[in-house]
Amino acid sequence: MAIHENLLGGPPPTHLPDDPEPRELLANGTAPADVAANYPTSSLAWAQLADEAYERGSVVESYAYARTGYHRGLDSLRRGGWKGHGPVPWEHEPNRGFLRALHGLARAAQAIGEQGEYERCSQFLKDSSPTAAQTLG
Repeated sequence: MAIHENLLGGPPPTHLPDDPEPRELLANGTAPADVAANYPTSSLAWAQLADEAYERGSVVESYAYARTGYHRGLDSLRRGGWKGHGPVPWEHEPNRGFLRALHGLARAAQAIGEQGEYERCSQFLKDSSPTAAQTLG
């Protein structure tokens, strides 16, 4: 039996390719808007923008940023072989931008009264990565 073999027969975990530049820029204090402008496919930059907007009470702006990061992440997941379901492990750092954007979208959806979207996104986060749901929740 191979190490990390899925014994339940479901799809294998999706591990997005590493793109360290946006992560390093954000860690070094570069403004998330600048990172998103230079790396528009980075879900991490959009998730950071969503978090900052939410923290300052700009919920609709947070929703828009999170939705952008979510869709950029879906594009990356699909290019990585993801078929619409299956694990997206939090433990794999390049997945965290997408998972943070998904969490931010759920949070902002709830804040603007989009209960159905909040529930769908929350469940999607739990299904993708129980660790992310617990860590971000």
